[in-house]
Amino acid sequence: MSSSRPGTYTRTAIRLHWLLALGLSATLALGFYMSDLPFSPAKLQYYSWHKWAGITLLLLAVFRLGWRLTHPAPAAPAGMPAWQHAASEWTHRLLYLLMLAIPLSGWLMSSAKGVPTVYFGVLPLPDLLERNVELGKQLGQLHGALNFGLLGLVALHAAAALKHYVIDRDEVLGRMLPFLNKA
Repeated sequence: MSSSRPGTYTRTAIRLHWLLALGLSATLALGFYMSDLPFSPAKLQYYSWHKWAGITLLLLAVFRLGWRLTHPAPAAPAGMPAWQHAASEWTHRLLYLLMLAIPLSGWLMSSAKGVPTVYFGVLPLPDLLERNVELGKQLGQLHGALNFGLLGLVALHAAAALKHYVIDRDEVLGRMLPFLNKA
């Protein structure tokens, strides 16, 4: 790790992290809630909101990835075992991958099911696939599996951050929650 990297994330990176965390949580909760509802106008509205949120999160994730590629993460704490650093790197890479793959899989599913996505009810987005109901079902299963994968990775990510704060007592969590940093 280069010692020339800053000791904390930029304010933009921190804001994007928490904005995406909040948005993903809300969109995931809405997705679970709406999926078991009986067919109704309300369910259709929830699906529209879910799609709008998904496309917005996709755009934010692309921006966040671009920001991350041009603004390196802080160096790992001194003394962190190599396996923990590798686990952290791969967990972050998988989180970025899922932040892109989940909304894309939803958009693909919607396209395959023949249900157009109209962003905020105004901007029709192109279908990414031709109508294919069987493929739409498979993409729906993939969309669900990716979301469960995201839940698992987020749990691992949060547990690791808490481990650094409570057990290691290092600055890792304070990089995303600057008010935790010691003065």
